[in-house]
Amino acid sequence: MSRAAYKPVGVLLGIAAGTVAGAIFRQVWKLTAGDGEAPDATDEDRHWGEILAAAALQGAIFAVVRAAVDRGGAVGVRRLTGRWPQ
Repeated sequence: MSRAAYKPVGVLLGIAAGTVAGAIFRQVWKLTAGDGEAPDATDEDRHWGEILAAAALQGAIFAVVRAAVDRGGAVGVRRLTGRWPQ
């Protein structure tokens, strides 16, 4: 499968990964911080440490989910077509 043919699949998988990562982050934040909402970077009532911790956690979760979804998509394409997407 050519890169151009795989591009729409990759975009859809990226959207799905972002949605899943956001849901996972919200649940993890509730469990770890005991707070319903993660802090916004411009929330003046939150401290630097809390804001940066939330951002780091969110970034890590997004990266792991995105890598898993991308890899799974590529494996799925190989199973369907017999070729690894380029």
